[in-house]
Amino acid sequence: MDINGGQFPNANGSPIWPGTQLTGPLLAGNVYHTSGNTLAGLGEYSGLANAGYANMCQTAGGIAFSAAATQTTPIVIPAQSQITDIYAMVTTIQAGATVGIGTTAGGTSALTALTAGSLAALGQLNITLLPTTAPQIALWDNTGNTDIQVTATASATGAGVITLTVFYVQGINNVS
Repeated sequence: MDINGGQFPNANGSPIWPGTQLTGPLLAGNVYHTSGNTLAGLGEYSGLANAGYANMCQTAGGIAFSAAATQTTPIVIPAQSQITDIYAMVTTIQAGATVGIGTTAGGTSALTALTAGSLAALGQLNITLLPTTAPQIALWDNTGNTDIQVTATASATGAGVITLTVFYVQGINNVS
């Protein structure tokens, strides 16, 4: 994804303001590492850690299934991240078709089942775009040691168009 913030006219999906580049997690809170057993008070640096990670997202609009059932998106989730949610906004209906979310390395069912969401009605799909198998759950919990590129696959080619958004906690490196 080429993000040129602060440029006019800016490309679709690029912010209107300049951005910042981060390679590690964003930590929030005033206590990072401690061996204490009490909660920290306001401005206090003793007690249990209260650092957290920022939830981030990437989005891709205009994902059309007219030419091919599987579309590779510009969404790339950093290594060792935790996926927390996936939304698809159906902007053009494709009656009788379903959509699933995968990865370029893991195939069409890496993140959700191919039958996860229906393209038969306009609107947002998020309740159905969830992991249902042990390998999917493991990949949501920790994307592994390499970045993953997200794909969207419809059950058939047709008129369907979606906007896909993937929410994730960058670099948290969970171990299940």
